[in-house]
Amino acid sequence: MFTPKYPTPDTAPAAPVVRTPDAIHPPAAAPVPVTPAPAPAAAPTRPTIQLTPAAVVTVAVGGTTVVLVVGAVLVSMLLAVAITGASVAICAVVLRSLLNQSGRR
Repeated sequence: MFTPKYPTPDTAPAAPVVRTPDAIHPPAAAPVPVTPAPAPAAAPTRPTIQLTPAAVVTVAVGGTTVVLVVGAVLVSMLLAVAITGASVAICAVVLRSLLNQSGRR
């Protein structure tokens, strides 16, 4: 979406140059046909990646490890938020009961 789109290079053959005889350029003995140079082979747009079975296993194990580590970090952060919320709620209940008891006296 944000990558630039480059147009494909023009691969049309070059038009042969035809010279007409005039006073400045006398006609040649035998005209030589002009052939365009062959176009270079187009490079592939994406490089080909060949993975061996060991590389596939390594990528799979690495991906699994990353998923497990990220999952453990996220679960521990969620647990920390839950514990903090519960402790704030307990503190609020204790403070409320202390303030209610002091108002009765």
